[in-house]
Amino acid sequence: DEPNIWKFLLARIFYNDGLATIFAMGGVYAAGTFNFDTGQIFIFGIALNVTAGLGAFGFAWLDDISGSKKTIVLVLTGLIIPVVAVLFVESETWFWIWGLLLGIFVGPVQASSRTFMGRLAPQDKRNQMFGLFALSGKVTTFAGPIMVGWITLIMNSQRWGMSAILLLLVIGLILMFSVEEIQGTKHEKVPQRL
Repeated sequence: DEPNIWKFLLARIFYNDGLATIFAMGGVYAAGTFNFDTGQIFIFGIALNVTAGLGAFGFAWLDDISGSKKTIVLVLTGLIIPVVAVLFVESETWFWIWGLLLGIFVGPVQASSRTFMGRLAPQDKRNQMFGLFALSGKVTTFAGPIMVGWITLIMNSQRWGMSAILLLLVIGLILMFSVEEIQGTKHEKVPQRL
């Protein structure tokens, strides 16, 4: 069902750009808004990756039980909440709390996206489809940071600038609702790519 694959890849372009922008601009935001120094940014980056890994491990069961689409929708919804919170909090402590909570939802959306692609792709076109999947995750990753930069410049506020992430995630989430879940394959083992 190639039209369904294209719908999924379009949705992923948006929400993946949001994720990429979180990692690209998160340190800049922490330094500019919360006065993090280089050491704090480094520690925060490590902690964010740890929580992302824990989230991917913790939500794996949901993907097996409910299917990848439902997991992606749920996790994107969960991701939007801490993104909003991080845009509004004033204290460094709350930035840490919401920032690390944000990381918990980053891992599962990446893992479930790969699983969903494996389920969507026809057996005879799996290599091509994963090639397009990889391309959709790279081709527009410059857009998010550019949006952040322009909005920050225009509004003279990093908080407003980082709202671009929220916009990208919301568009990706809305587009995911038009993607059909693959029936009867949610328990299917997807071959691991080496």
